[in-house]
Amino acid sequence: MQVEHAATGHPLADTVARFAWAIPVLPLLGFAVNGALALRAAGTPGPADPSAAGHHGDAGHGHDAGHHGAHDAHGAHADHEAHDHPARHPAAGLVSIIGPAVLALAFGLAVAVFSAMRGAGEGMHAPYILTLFDWLPTGKLDLAVAFQLDQLSMLMILIITGIGTLIHLFSVGYMQDDPGYPRYFAYLNLFVFFMLILVMGASYPLMFVGWEGVGLCSYLLIGFWFSEQANADAGKKAFIVNRIGDFGMLVAMFLMFANFGTLTYTGVAASLGDVAVGGALVTAICLFLFLGATGKSAQIPLFVWLPDAMAGPTPVSALIHAATMVTAGVYMIARSASLFSLAPAAQLTVALVGALTAVFAATIGLKQWDIKKVLAYSTVSQLGYMFVGVGVGAYTAGVFHLMTHAFFKALLFLGSGSVIYAMHQAYHATHNHADAQDMRNMGGLKQYMPVTFGLMWIATLAIAGIPPFSGFFSKDEILASVFARTQHSTLAEASWLGVPGSVVLYAVYALGLIAALMTAIYMTRMMLYTFHGPNRTGEAERGHLKEAPWIMTGPLVVLGLLSAFGGFLNLPALVNVGWNEGLHHWLEPVVGEGTLRVTHGEAAHLSHATEYALIGTAIAIAVAGIAYAFARLKPEALTPAAEAPAEQGIAKTLLDKWYVDELYGKVAVRPTLGLSRVVLWKGMDVGLIDGVLVNGSALLARTLGWIGSQLQSGRVGTYAWVLVLGLISVLSAFTFR
Repeated sequence: MQVEHAATGHPLADTVARFAWAIPVLPLLGFAVNGALALRAAGTPGPADPSAAGHHGDAGHGHDAGHHGAHDAHGAHADHEAHDHPARHPAAGLVSIIGPAVLALAFGLAVAVFSAMRGAGEGMHAPYILTLFDWLPTGKLDLAVAFQLDQLSMLMILIITGIGTLIHLFSVGYMQDDPGYPRYFAYLNLFVFFMLILVMGASYPLMFVGWEGVGLCSYLLIGFWFSEQANADAGKKAFIVNRIGDFGMLVAMFLMFANFGTLTYTGVAASLGDVAVGGALVTAICLFLFLGATGKSAQIPLFVWLPDAMAGPTPVSALIHAATMVTAGVYMIARSASLFSLAPAAQLTVALVGALTAVFAATIGLKQWDIKKVLAYSTVSQLGYMFVGVGVGAYTAGVFHLMTHAFFKALLFLGSGSVIYAMHQAYHATHNHADAQDMRNMGGLKQYMPVTFGLMWIATLAIAGIPPFSGFFSKDEILASVFARTQHSTLAEASWLGVPGSVVLYAVYALGLIAALMTAIYMTRMMLYTFHGPNRTGEAERGHLKEAPWIMTGPLVVLGLLSAFGGFLNLPALVNVGWNEGLHHWLEPVVGEGTLRVTHGEAAHLSHATEYALIGTAIAIAVAGIAYAFARLKPEALTPAAEAPAEQGIAKTLLDKWYVDELYGKVAVRPTLGLSRVVLWKGMDVGLIDGVLVNGSALLARTLGWIGSQLQSGRVGTYAWVLVLGLISVLSAFTFR
């Protein structure tokens, strides 16, 4: 492989950064080796029925369709005897080393490149382009497989490889007894490879390769336990919904190439000098890019696939929700800051959709009983916050929340995985069929799992926005940025469907506060029903409840530290400690110009009094939400799921997710199926192709053959009559001319 340096003389050219191509290659190598081990095992005798190996529930038993048939990560149905556990995969030991090791090596190399980048100092105002080989040398579209190393891609690489390593380590304990163990790690490694391609690519087409790759891997991992129909359907749903967004990405790339003649990030940015602010072209490009982001990052109206992603193993949920796929849309908008900063109407659309998504998903999270579903809608809501940040041109604030969210959401999902693991072990030991993911069957787990209890409270306080935990700083920066742009910004001066931009921004700020209040309530509710109050698991099961092994708990401790102190990486200027706004200064070479364009060339500024008031309001709302949950929710009054009364009224509506899936089923899915059945299948396939073309041509051939057979009878008299008739016909033709 020949590596060329597009930026000759770049300070990174002679450093370890020239080996950055190995960062995505390492997980790709892990995929190849683990995939080969999985294929080799597929040729050995095994159970005739894949489900016989125990694929019956993340909680140890089958779930109804609402739970998407979540599966047992430990390889046995709850009602099986201990000796019915399937034998560990023969290559499990080797896979346990290779799977996490390739990620750990990639993270180590990423840290080395980061150190080199920091050492480059002022020289890093220009990105380092690492060109590997030609890809599409066709006329004007002369693209190479090239990686762009700058401050934004470097931050994403560290998040993906760092959090990804912890999730891989957790998976070693969580998935150890699953018969598909090598296949699982092969998919997981491939997922990280494509995500790295997405953030490292130096052009939109290369980003799109990673974009499609993570979509493929989400299909493979969400439907990992494909022997159950619900899981296979969840994987297909994620894949299909994302294709809608991908259409928008393709159209945006077509528009960019047709008008700018290039699809590289640097080329597009250099072509924007004569583009007017608010022009139709740049607005259309940004709206189509945002359509792609709504699919990948689960925003209204394409959010419906993400909660269904809970059908996959819990570590997969952590990887998708915290460090990889769902952050792609936020990264893409931050990467396209130079474009979006020229399209105020598109920015207002992004911010408003993000705020509405944050509130809408939070309402659903208020009444979910499945612990993973609560976290799934929490992710949708928090992604809305990120889109509010990048939508108002506060790109650093949006990426900052992306980073802190990766810390505390990975901790929450892996912590829920530890809870599910403990619940499953207890139910398996007592042959109990109860739902191990339903919080109504939990309660009082803090005395059995004190480490997980403490760490998950750290993550809960972080997502609720309680200082000094990480989520407080990033969420507060987003809300303050929205408020600051209500005056003296291109957004405030623009309009959105006739509504003044300043009005839209005030509405976005208010929606952000409402979402923050509900976040504090539903996250506290989750903790109260899971860890506080009396235990509802069952008297026989309590003796089997215990903390997960350290291969699973260890990563939680690291994530707990990051969730507690990660916000210190970008302390506001108001807190003068000597390293203020570290992330802001780090990302300035990438997003600084776009940020300043939104605020007319001057940094958005709020008076100290206003800033203190905004901070006080945010803290008061978070505290009020937690206090309300403690005051109104009584874990001791809760009954196990099997004895719980059915939800009624608005509670049932929220539990059923506002019936959005049912609405889509009636409006889009069923009409499409009906049209396909009547027109495409019965009309085109059966009627035209089979009936007219295939069967019709066969009938025509048979008819012609029958006529020929009748004419070729071998009877001389018949031939004579035909000859006479032919002669008469010819003579008649001449006679009647």
